[in-house]
Amino acid sequence: MTTRPPKPEWLKVRAPGGERYNFIKGRMRELGLATVCEEARCPNVAECWGGGTATIMVMGDTCTRGCRFCAVKTNRNGRPIDPEEPRKVAEMVTQLDLEYIVVTSVDRDDLPDQGASHFAQCVHELKQRQPDLLVEILIGDFRGEAELIRVISESGADVIAHNIETVERLTPSVRDPRAKYRQSLEVLRTIKAQASNVVTKSSIMVGLGETPEEVTQALRDLRAVECDIVTFGQYLQPTAKHLPVVEFVTPEQFKAYQQEAEAMGFRYVASGPLVRSSYRAGELFVKGMIEERRAPVHT
Repeated sequence: MTTRPPKPEWLKVRAPGGERYNFIKGRMRELGLATVCEEARCPNVAECWGGGTATIMVMGDTCTRGCRFCAVKTNRNGRPIDPEEPRKVAEMVTQLDLEYIVVTSVDRDDLPDQGASHFAQCVHELKQRQPDLLVEILIGDFRGEAELIRVISESGADVIAHNIETVERLTPSVRDPRAKYRQSLEVLRTIKAQASNVVTKSSIMVGLGETPEEVTQALRDLRAVECDIVTFGQYLQPTAKHLPVVEFVTPEQFKAYQQEAEAMGFRYVASGPLVRSSYRAGELFVKGMIEERRAPVHT
């Protein structure tokens, strides 16, 4: 029997609450929207919602895949998609008066286009209401189908994130069998090939039994496909049915990973025990980077 390591002090967070948090939660319920913040039991929900940021999860709350680290509900088929959802998402964001929004989704292998067009419609509605709004979308792999990835690449999103989640050796035991390490890298490569100005982003969970050398190789692989941003966070076991935590990685090791990634040329790195792929810490940096690209060139 494997002994579960005790949770260290640096992973303890306060229960969510506050006026802003309760307002966002209430409006989400009224509009029938889901957030990955709640579904995935993110430890930063109090900080992000308290600061007026939420990662909205579209296409339902039931995923067609069964990754062994994820707390989101799974089934062979998801619920019918709400055609009004893109409008509802845009309405919600408008009411919150945000400058930056993250939209993600469950995997929908049961749909003909795996939800690519729905994603694009969400971006369209958001940009139509707020042209200056910066939109980040966190996508699945669409089984690596280039034409579906093109729909995403040409959606108008400013940042497109797709997570490799873990190192190559651990991928078969951590992710759903349909989610392959090299396929995820190819998704990121294809996005850059189709839309070179889009900022690409990926995330790595640690504490699953990876070695520092394997993390280094994963970083090299991400840079080889021109990934701009990488985040590191501690894997936390959501329930007893999910993968156990092998190690609680120290803040010092997270700092070492950050320095290594920065030395490799990533434009931005967020690294810490409670960092998640849609963590708001990098938003101001991303905002500045995108606005710099949008600025007119004076000759």
